[in-house]
Amino acid sequence: MVIVTLQRNKCIGCNYCVEMAPGQFQMSKKDGKTVLLKAVDTKGFHTLKSPDHTIAENCELAAKACPVNIITVKEI
Repeated sequence: MVIVTLQRNKCIGCNYCVEMAPGQFQMSKKDGKTVLLKAVDTKGFHTLKSPDHTIAENCELAAKACPVNIITVKEI
């Protein structure tokens, strides 16, 4: 299981996550912040739980590229 978490309210809209993991992240046309696709929002933390371990590498690249460190990736 791969768990990706995004603190969307702290997003600055740099677009690095979309460049690194376009299958999981997309920029919102409404506010210019990133959206974690297929995620559940719980009090500002958007969480994606996926059994697909192939997304982990790109999501980790996105987390490392994020200048405000609002993306976390865990594999369990």
